[in-house]
Amino acid sequence: MAQETLKLVSPSIGNEGRLPRKYTGDGQGAVKDVSPPLEWYGVPEAAQSLALVVEDIDMPSESDGPIVPWTHWVVVNIPPGLRGLPEGFSGKESSMGKEYASIKEGNNDWKVPGWRGPLPPTSGHRIRFKLYALDQDIRLGNKVEQHLVLK
Repeated sequence: MAQETLKLVSPSIGNEGRLPRKYTGDGQGAVKDVSPPLEWYGVPEAAQSLALVVEDIDMPSESDGPIVPWTHWVVVNIPPGLRGLPEGFSGKESSMGKEYASIKEGNNDWKVPGWRGPLPPTSGHRIRFKLYALDQDIRLGNKVEQHLVLK
């Protein structure tokens, strides 16, 4: 039997690929910077852990130089048996139940842990959600950042 390919989806992000406003830094009313719900399928049997990285891949550098991806969210040590993260998960991993107990959120490019929604210009930016199947848990103490995860 052929192995299924790892696939990541969000029921809240439509076919046009736009991130609904409540998940952005602008928000809707009092609701902003809410992490979107995510689901995944096809986790390899050998996976010991999953890691998630969310980036704005159209972010220019501060000096109007080259495009440099901007990290919005880093999540590590996701149990391979888990099939998703609920809406608003960020910042609540310790209170969500024992199946989420091992999960750790790393620092984004604002140097704070957790989800921080994009604030793209009206023309929009592409936000990339990448899920990685790992052969071990990530043990980095309290300093989890994308560049340490993907070494």
